[in-house]
Amino acid sequence: MNKDNKDENEGQVVLIVLGPPGAGKGTQCKMLAGVLRVPHISTGDILRDNICRDTRLGRGVKKIMEDGRLVPDDHVMNMLIERIEEGDCAGGFVLDGFPRTPEQAALLDLCLSEQEDKKQSSRQLVVRLVVSQHCLLKRLAGRQICPVCQTVYGIHQHQPRTPGKCDADGCSLIARQDDREKTIAERLRNFEEQISPIIAHYAKHGCVLEIDGDRSAHEVTSGILRAIPEDWRAAVS
Repeated sequence: MNKDNKDENEGQVVLIVLGPPGAGKGTQCKMLAGVLRVPHISTGDILRDNICRDTRLGRGVKKIMEDGRLVPDDHVMNMLIERIEEGDCAGGFVLDGFPRTPEQAALLDLCLSEQEDKKQSSRQLVVRLVVSQHCLLKRLAGRQICPVCQTVYGIHQHQPRTPGKCDADGCSLIARQDDREKTIAERLRNFEEQISPIIAHYAKHGCVLEIDGDRSAHEVTSGILRAIPEDWRAAVS
């Protein structure tokens, strides 16, 4: 996308990437954002950034998380709205693993429709990464995470330059508690229950692409790019 030549009134193209734990959503979002030349937005990263910068929203979220409670949808949406209203998102963005509930999907629709009221139209396209349980179990069982910056490493994600150490801060990597085999199957069952109404929500608009996620990261990216409709591709060129 050539931001210098793009009219600010052409609107946004919003690519939403959904998939179960271990599907490689973060990896795909980064690769697609690079190809399409739009920002990669992760709500998890936004939450952590607000907490690190000690913003008003960040302080509220930190207290909620310290109390072991889920961050309310309105807090997440307020942070997300602030981010997508920044100038680099004028042409579009890739949204990583959000929405997670039908309620969040409805809030996102409302947010984007309000932008349309400001003469900035939005076009959404949803990529659903479909990965076999065998492949997911193999990937999740091999993941490690930095306890400080939360960067995830794994066989099918980027591997650390020094085995067992985080590239960013040198901390020793650990296995996440919910990546242990006893809990993985339950997490995947919960995900399938949560994702069905979200996919149904977007399927009504005919904007869902189902992509085989069992392949290598580069093969998955190529498959997504081939599946993107020509008219949508033209909007980001």
